[in-house]
Amino acid sequence: MNQRKSGPLAGLRVVEIASLAPAPFGCMILADLGADVLRVDRAGASGTALVPPPGPLDRGRTTIALDLKSADGVAELKRLVADADVFVEGFRPGVTERLGIGPDDLAAVNDRLVYARMTGWGQQGPLSQTAGHDINYIAVAGALEPIARRGERPLPPSNLLGDFAGGGMLLALGVLAALHERTTSGKGQVVDAAMVDGASLYTAFMRGMHAAGLWQEEPGTNALDGAAAFYDTYPCADGRYVAVGCVEFHFFTEMLEKLGIDAGADGVGDLPHQIDPSGWDAWRQVIGEKFLTRTRDEWTAHFGDSDACVSPVLSPWEAHLHPHHVARNSFIEIDGIIQPAPAPRFSRTPAGTPVGPVPAG
Repeated sequence: MNQRKSGPLAGLRVVEIASLAPAPFGCMILADLGADVLRVDRAGASGTALVPPPGPLDRGRTTIALDLKSADGVAELKRLVADADVFVEGFRPGVTERLGIGPDDLAAVNDRLVYARMTGWGQQGPLSQTAGHDINYIAVAGALEPIARRGERPLPPSNLLGDFAGGGMLLALGVLAALHERTTSGKGQVVDAAMVDGASLYTAFMRGMHAAGLWQEEPGTNALDGAAAFYDTYPCADGRYVAVGCVEFHFFTEMLEKLGIDAGADGVGDLPHQIDPSGWDAWRQVIGEKFLTRTRDEWTAHFGDSDACVSPVLSPWEAHLHPHHVARNSFIEIDGIIQPAPAPRFSRTPAGTPVGPVPAG
């Protein structure tokens, strides 16, 4: 394992079976916060799958190559987990059991081990043995259908919602919860982290709003899904965009004032009130015409630090240059790749700067 690192998880030992995207992201978070993460690569592994090159998700690890289909490889893995705190795998359900490294097998070696399983569909259910990717999991979770303009098809939000938000982040949270419980019971347990479950969690707010009659079922017709003029993106003179999120009325009127729109004595002029859906298209027309008169960066400077809730829509390749990120050191450069710094931040046990990926095995 690594030498003891800094951060709130310093001293925590994690053994990770190499996989793609969700589990590596969860283990990246654990490593960022100080855990010693040893990644087990498959000796002699090859294939035609779309495998990204080493990058930010692989930072902060040491690695070893094992043939888990051999008795020697399994024996070595069991030796590694004997004094580990966490084991992470991302196989389909039943694979590790067939390899002889399932939950019962490793609990016999270390009954304090938290055994974290990262899958798309979970360990049980009619879909548990079928293939899938981010888009499939969020589709079944009900998290993809709402991401659409009215009358248009759903737009996949890259693979952010399933793989990372609903997957890796859920895995890291589950591991920490199991570790907390272990302080009382002294025993490890299995964490079943399924992306379809994680993506479903993200629909909790809209489900509550829908139950209260405040969220319509048709996508693109609600205040927070692009229908409202006060919560949307607008093109600027240079073809770039600004994001408007002035939900509260006093923020909305401040935006109108900064845009030079005369809202009248009552704050809405001749148009319906801000929250009246009948006026959203008209407001969008008026507001949109104003934003087209300047470039994105000109509007960014104009709104400055106002409370109008207007922000530039930045690409991932320029976000690190924003003054707020620069002031907070929100991004770091490792091996020539600019990437997010560890988060969240801690007052007494700050995380150190991660080291870059090392050669597999």
